[in-house]
Amino acid sequence: MTAVSRAAGRHVRSLGFAGIVSLLAAYPGGLNAQAPSSPPVPQIITTASGEATVVPDRGVIFFAVETRAPTAAAAGAENARRQTAVIAAIRAKGIAQEQITTTGYSVGPDERYDNGQRKVTGYIARNAVVVDVQKIDQIGALIDVALGAGANSIGGLRYYSTKLETARRAALESAVARAKSDADIMARAAGGTLGIPLEISANDAGMPRPMFEVLATGRAAAAAETPVSVGEQKVTVSVSTRWTFVPSR
Repeated sequence: MTAVSRAAGRHVRSLGFAGIVSLLAAYPGGLNAQAPSSPPVPQIITTASGEATVVPDRGVIFFAVETRAPTAAAAGAENARRQTAVIAAIRAKGIAQEQITTTGYSVGPDERYDNGQRKVTGYIARNAVVVDVQKIDQIGALIDVALGAGANSIGGLRYYSTKLETARRAALESAVARAKSDADIMARAAGGTLGIPLEISANDAGMPRPMFEVLATGRAAAAAETPVSVGEQKVTVSVSTRWTFVPSR
């Protein structure tokens, strides 16, 4: 090997050693040490809720016919006759067949106990239907015709609105605006400004619940139409938000 080549070899080895020293200097803990992590981004967290009101424009009525007879067959036959009359009266008010759904049917013994002894006195048949009312001002009249035709139990009412989703979105928009406004105030009070949103989540726990109430049992009197008050329903949406905080320089 010439003197020039030996000198070149020593030069290359010295460069490699210098590179290792520089690498160790950058990572004092050794080659297995992790690079220092960046500090966490300052954040502002807020929660808020928004409300909107909606007036129900649809309703659901729960009708039932209950009959008693000495035999199960007789109770079922009488029930069928009366429930057919009830459905016909409802249909005569403009309710389509697909808006009427049978939700339950049962036939069982009518029992009583004398001195601890079970005695069957007859049989009870029960047929329940639910009616989806698409014109809410028909509810009172439908209750009256059903009772007049033979329904002897009305389980309750449920109101709902076809505009519920529009109201929910309005409540959601209000909730996010309030959360952002609160976050902006907090950022300025802390001596900085509000940055970009990192997370926004919604909770629809305040959606309107179905409204049920027992209305009547027995036949309706041939007097004024049954009054029904619908009122308003509130839609509440809550949100949780996280924003970046930008400190003043």
